Amino acid sequence: MNTFIEKTAPSAKSLWTATAAAAVVAAVITTLFILPAEYGLDPTGVGKLTGLTAIAQAGDPDAQMQEVQPQQAQAQQSGDGSLLAGANLSPVTKQDSELKSKTMELTLAPGKGAELKAKMQKGQSIVFSWSSNAAPLLVDMHGEEFNAKADEYTSYWLDRSQNAGSGNFVAPFDGTHGWYWKNKGTEPVVVTVTIHGFFADFYKP
Repeated sequence: MNTFIEKTAPSAKSLWTATAAAAVVAAVITTLFILPAEYGLDPTGVGKLTGLTAIAQAGDPDAQMQEVQPQQAQAQQSGDGSLLAGANLSPVTKQDSELKSKTMELTLAPGKGAELKAKMQKGQSIVFSWSSNAAPLLVDMHGEEFNAKADEYTSYWLDRSQNAGSGNFVAPFDGTHGWYWKNKGTEPVVVTVTIHGFFADFYKP
């Protein structure tokens, strides 16, 4: 025995309802997920909550630059909150003067002291190294502005018992910068100093 089942074609109304429902679902998906993830548009706020807007920003160079620029502006502030000049942030400092190198020696009698100084402009720099051939010395690395009074100076590195030292130095102002050594022993001491960098003169005052 054969049984025939009559199939009824969907009505125009049901087709329209299904189409409208599909369009609504597509619009919701586009608004909630596709726009935030692909274009960074988040009209409902769901994209921010779900992290989808971050996906769009990760591939957007303009958005990345907007994040970097505030960080750079913050980096241009010193510890006390004051803005630093952009040139000070560069790892390169251009110099107009020639690169020089000079070595000098001092002989310090027992109980006596002496100085060596470099004439430098603000921003000029040197790499230095000094050593003594005997007992530790009292040493004061310091500087003073041109034509400063005898008691007007700035101390950079003070040590009461040192027989060698090295480092790099950047002049904080126009003036003379260098060392004072004093022999606290009972025998003569020879101090040898070498500097490399940018300076007008290196001499014994």
